[in-house]
Amino acid sequence: MSESENLKREICELKRANNAVILAHNYQVEDVQLAADFLGDSLELSRRAASLEQEVIVFAGVKFMAETAKILSPAKTVLLPRLDAGCPMADMITVDELRALKAAHPAAMVVTYVNSSADIKAESDVCCTSANAVQVVRSVPAAEIIFIPDRNLGSYVQSQVPEKKLHLFDGYCYVHDRFKTEEIEATRARFPGAVVIVHPEVRPEVIALADEVLSTSGMLRTVKASPAREFIVATEHGLLQRMMRENPGKAFIPAGTVKVCSNMKRTSLRDVRDSLRDRQYAITVDPRVAEAAGRALREMLQYG
Repeated sequence: MSESENLKREICELKRANNAVILAHNYQVEDVQLAADFLGDSLELSRRAASLEQEVIVFAGVKFMAETAKILSPAKTVLLPRLDAGCPMADMITVDELRALKAAHPAAMVVTYVNSSADIKAESDVCCTSANAVQVVRSVPAAEIIFIPDRNLGSYVQSQVPEKKLHLFDGYCYVHDRFKTEEIEATRARFPGAVVIVHPEVRPEVIALADEVLSTSGMLRTVKASPAREFIVATEHGLLQRMMRENPGKAFIPAGTVKVCSNMKRTSLRDVRDSLRDRQYAITVDPRVAEAAGRALREMLQYG
């Protein structure tokens, strides 16, 4: 039996013994994706974390995701298999910077991308994901919005909700920000019949070249339902691996060089096994922060 098979067997036994469940983000390495009980994007996994009956949640993702699960399920043990699995974009904004924005725009509501720390969520009115950011901004009762921390997602939302004024912070996802227009154009020239789908975290000039702008969950639904056979995809490579597994008759072409999130890819099957076996690393959130952040997250969950 291979090491991977042995680890999967151990993980199954440890899950039963610990009344545990494994949530994994779409950008995890393929072995971890396949070992998960539930695989999805931030919104899907946030909803799942709030509804699960298991006492232990192993969150194969990055720290802000495990924090979100803990805030929504405070009585449960939430384990993050790698403590060094962080999100650089979440670290780009500080509480002091957000408070300065709020002071500069006192009439604005704060809409915070879920890719953010618990401290930042606690200073916000409502959270959003890439799947529901447009709906959240359109729906909240304010003409001005402070949208943090992703400038690219914020720019896309502004284009879809021109009736509101968005004040953007200069943060970004280093993976999606690396896609360039010349990559899209060159790949499309090689595959002229392919449908170009991009994540809204890419730059505005890349969005302008897309056939569809979609969250990760939106991408999965669209490629499954589409009669097209070829897709040029501008997002983290882990999602392309899932697309290939689930749509064997279709081709998924990276939009230029393969883009990988090194933070997401840090978690291995061995890390998942160790987190279950040794109860490492348990996530804690200050109760006052959790209460305030929880309000913003629960507000988010009412939007599809």
